[in-house]
Amino acid sequence: MRHATAKFYDRAPAVVESFEQAVISGLSASPKSIPCRYLYDAAGSTLFDKICELPEYYPTRTETRILDDNAAEIAALIGPRAQIVELGSGSSDKIRVLLELLVSPKTYVPIDISAEHLQSAAETVARAHPSIPVAAVCADYTSNFDLPQVLEDGYDKRVAFFPGSTIGNMTNSEAVAFLERVRHLCGPRSDLLIGADLQKEPSLLNAAYNDSQGITAEFTLNVLHRINRELDGDIDVSRFVHDAGYVPERGRMEIFLRSEVDQLIHAAGRGFRVRSGERIHIEYSYKYTIDGFRDLVASAGYTPVHYWVDAQQLFSVHYLRVAA
Repeated sequence: MRHATAKFYDRAPAVVESFEQAVISGLSASPKSIPCRYLYDAAGSTLFDKICELPEYYPTRTETRILDDNAAEIAALIGPRAQIVELGSGSSDKIRVLLELLVSPKTYVPIDISAEHLQSAAETVARAHPSIPVAAVCADYTSNFDLPQVLEDGYDKRVAFFPGSTIGNMTNSEAVAFLERVRHLCGPRSDLLIGADLQKEPSLLNAAYNDSQGITAEFTLNVLHRINRELDGDIDVSRFVHDAGYVPERGRMEIFLRSEVDQLIHAAGRGFRVRSGERIHIEYSYKYTIDGFRDLVASAGYTPVHYWVDAQQLFSVHYLRVAA
């Protein structure tokens, strides 16, 4: 029997801001920042996998449980002959239970910027689901791009899948702009299945981002090690600390690296002065109410259809439809 294989399409942008450019720009700015996407080199990705297994870090396992427990209902909403487009697909783990339950799905389209990981994960899905065509698209899903023309026909509905709480790393205006791009990418006959973290007791949120084993701190500090490794940096990482806290009035976690001393650091042949107590912004992670998230997606042209939460109301998964 012939083994199922995935097709591969390259839509990666021709020009991408490099790590070096981002570091020079971010450390030269006031306030200083390093984009959170640069946390995920090989070492950072390994650390994040460990974070997802921590007892304090609820988002990954809670969303997975919501998706698994409600997969039949989600599959019924999607309906037959659907094309599934997963944005930032990674290992494609969260889609697999759903693929089992879909009726005559036309194509699974994982989209990720890492070509090597994308191809490997797509081949794994193709082998596990030989009856479902897999068309992997290497692209930056946060930017403007078009799907291959060959994927534009043959389906009854296209459903974008955006799991995780990545939407929360965007400000409200950035999230609306992103959702509008998704709507444009997938077209008027499209739905969206998306995860969103919920507002809750600050103690739970602070524990999730400040675990007792210090792995989240190690994950954040790793970006400084990466600067030393890749950009000939001389940063004494022990002079920085992970600084993460929930700000209720803004509805978000704020994650920084805080300098413990006045210091001059070097990277990519440049010097950067950092004051004692100065913080380098790494990321925000917005937390939502159900109504607040529904208002957000409505402003991007989506109509809320249904949502699911876990018993503790820690996390939510929403099914949305492009507004008529």
